[in-house]
Amino acid sequence: MPKTASLRPSRTDLARPLTSLGGLLREWLPQQRWFAGKDRPVTDLGLLSMTELFPGCLHLLVRTGHTPVPAPGGTPPPGDCYQLLLGVRDRMSPHLRRALLGRAEEGPLAGLLVYDALQDPRAAELLLERLRRPGTAGPLRFEADPGVTVPAGLAPRLLDVEQSNSSLVYGDSFILKVLRRVQPGVHPDLEVPAALARQGCARVPAPAAWFRTDLPQDATLGVLQPFLPGASDGWTLALRALASGHPFTDEAHELGRATADVHLALATAFPGDTRSMRHDTRTAAAMAERLDAAVRHVPALRPYARGLRAAFDTPAGFDAGPDAQRVHGDLHLGQVLCTGGTGGGWFVIDFEGEPSRPLSERRSAQSPVRDIAGMLRSFDYAARTRRPWRPEWALRCRDAYCAGYAARAGWDPRRIPGLLRAYETDRAVYEVVYEARHRPDWLPVPMAAIERLAVRGG
Repeated sequence: MPKTASLRPSRTDLARPLTSLGGLLREWLPQQRWFAGKDRPVTDLGLLSMTELFPGCLHLLVRTGHTPVPAPGGTPPPGDCYQLLLGVRDRMSPHLRRALLGRAEEGPLAGLLVYDALQDPRAAELLLERLRRPGTAGPLRFEADPGVTVPAGLAPRLLDVEQSNSSLVYGDSFILKVLRRVQPGVHPDLEVPAALARQGCARVPAPAAWFRTDLPQDATLGVLQPFLPGASDGWTLALRALASGHPFTDEAHELGRATADVHLALATAFPGDTRSMRHDTRTAAAMAERLDAAVRHVPALRPYARGLRAAFDTPAGFDAGPDAQRVHGDLHLGQVLCTGGTGGGWFVIDFEGEPSRPLSERRSAQSPVRDIAGMLRSFDYAARTRRPWRPEWALRCRDAYCAGYAARAGWDPRRIPGLLRAYETDRAVYEVVYEARHRPDWLPVPMAAIERLAVRGG
């Protein structure tokens, strides 16, 4: 691509490419599943860095500016940083039509077609080659575990699923998660699996290679891990069990054991993050604040607010819970994979936590009850995907999961009902806001839990 080979702007000239890309990105970014600012108008675009990874493929870190809009959990930051890999061509092959952003009308790329390079098999192959050979490219650093061999020539395919990032599978051997929303600091999806691998925890696939950047400081951009061919996610397995009348209790019990295995390994891998902190006044206050913000955002919560707040009002009287430690942060049936049998081969994936929360919060010590509550809520979600609803199926799965967890962890979540209720309530409030914003048809699912938690207290 001779027209792109010379596009290497200096730091004082980073605004020039946006004369070509600005209009295209303003239209394309809000349409992407991983774009966090859908409800906030994009008021500005800034280019933090641009690197030509190889001819015809540009790596960009773009800062978006937004009009601040109050939302549950506080007012979002005025802007976000996103990672983009853009292909540039003078002609577009038919198989890349879906990836097209458009034709640049002006600036250094005038007349050229711009597209999402992650949908281009050739660009995806070259990206893997970068990861196979550690080194640097501008502000980008490509690194790898020297003990892992990644073969050349693995055929790529982009996973077509709804998620907050983009994932490429290479030859059913490795999967690369390309982080879209970029924040300074090491990302939990790199930090946690690497630490657990050093502990010998087999429940989490270990990183094979990764890449980072100095802009923003030491931010993680992507992580390559072993792919588990033939594995099914817990959500798919649960829905399959419901459809066939299978109780799923054996699988839930083994999943509880797997969760405890990961929690025990996390406590050992991050000893500095473990401290004697239980559900104290600050934790309860943060939950209450999120509830108040959610009530303002979703009026359907108002009749239940008083009953829900009771879960947070008396933290001193709650049963003693486990010490805070590093946790998964967003555990549910979609974040676990099973490789066979009755669930003995459970793996835990995606340690980035709730993407809407700041990275520093996601890396902080929290109660493991938060993860347990997330999984219990996920059983309820699954049970309510079919009519008639199957609340008794969810109750049996919840009980089996907690029993499995207790068998490995040495303490039983069912024996701290006050604390479990608080975290389930906090999670259900989060779900209500999410569904109201993104999937209104699903809103009755968490609202049924809200009614149960507010009226009957669990």
